Amino acid sequence: MTTLYSRLPMALLASALPLLAQAAEPGKPIATPMAEGHMGGQLVQVLLGLLLVIGMIFVLAWLLRRVQQIGPRGGQVIKLVASQALGPRDRLVLVQVGSEQILLGLSAGRITPLHTLKEPVHVADTEAATPEFAQRLMELLGKDQKDKP
Repeated sequence: MTTLYSRLPMALLASALPLLAQAAEPGKPIATPMAEGHMGGQLVQVLLGLLLVIGMIFVLAWLLRRVQQIGPRGGQVIKLVASQALGPRDRLVLVQVGSEQILLGLSAGRITPLHTLKEPVHVADTEAATPEFAQRLMELLGKDQKDKP
């Protein structure tokens, strides 16, 4: 009974025999698969594979954005109304829970309720709190889209 492992050395030896026979003849150059003109085809194959992978990344990113937007928007009970950075690790956050607004102080590893507002503060949708990075990115993307015809 022969197994795959016992047949493997024989298969490797059989595939190497033509190269060994060519190496035994001193005046004859050794033919390798790259020297036979397959390099152009392999390059095209690698480029197509790379383009396919990059395309898949963009498609998955697009799908991820679409799936995140499908979630319930109006059903959120807790909403972030405004945010103000006080330092590298400290910030003030105005949160609305139902009809009540609470001013929170956020610091390293700590959330402290500072004040409960009697009258809710109304902030326009354009002024709603967004993280600084996301806000800056949207500004840059908006500028790029305005520049294009």
